[in-house]
Amino acid sequence: MAFLETINQLRPRLHRYCSRMTGSVLDGEDLVQDALFEAYRKLDQFDDSRPVAPWIFRIAHNRCVDSLRRKARATAEVNVSEPECIPAASAVLLEIRPAIERLVLTLPPKERACVLLKEVFEYSLEEIAELTGSSVGAVKSALNRGRSKLTSTAPPTQSALTPNPELKRVLKLYIERFNRRDWDGLRELISADAQLRVVDAFVGRLADSPYFSNYERWSMPWKLGLAEMEGETVVVVLRRDVDTFTPYSFVRLHVSGQQIDRILDYSHCPWIASLAEDVVRVRAS
Repeated sequence: MAFLETINQLRPRLHRYCSRMTGSVLDGEDLVQDALFEAYRKLDQFDDSRPVAPWIFRIAHNRCVDSLRRKARATAEVNVSEPECIPAASAVLLEIRPAIERLVLTLPPKERACVLLKEVFEYSLEEIAELTGSSVGAVKSALNRGRSKLTSTAPPTQSALTPNPELKRVLKLYIERFNRRDWDGLRELISADAQLRVVDAFVGRLADSPYFSNYERWSMPWKLGLAEMEGETVVVVLRRDVDTFTPYSFVRLHVSGQQIDRILDYSHCPWIASLAEDVVRVRAS
């Protein structure tokens, strides 16, 4: 089916975009999932004479903007007059281009999107206007403002969120028991009705899934560890490569009271580790 083929080709690009818009590779994957589900649900409304990829990309873009707006306390972008033309990227901007994907986190959503789509994904102004549901003039204006700000912006520093003591205690116990393959001990940490989502594979109650046995069947050497990634403490699945363990995937745990009530596992999303590799600091479990 053309829809599925398009998704397979577009997905890594979608994830990179959503991750850079939100500043989190895990939040970015969650938004990609939401966008693909929305696209599938609305597929019967789509005009199949048009290309599918820009339509899906626009849905993902709208999801990102909605997410950023929900997180913003009270921000409003100032409307400015649209310039007749947009200047080319300055020499200074060209020098910082490798860091743009991080620097854009300092920009408001519209400017962030336009700079990413133009400087990183190399879309034309017309394509950006279509993807963002805007006009070419508005894209020029946002791109001009974004470029100007980036040339005088220092790279953002990320401070790790300190988990509450109970969460940290449960995370450490979870990792220790998982590494010992102590499945009974793990179940003591997890509520009876805990929900599990293995992205692209399973959604439902943990009790109704072969979650632990699936890990036990992995042929590659692995272990779990604790990691700080983009300001968040997560469980990292480490795979042995020759003489060292490297990040393979990630797991988010939600703790209510003293028990885990939700597990979100990204082991079926290999593209996440490569994108997050430079911002993961693995700590001894």
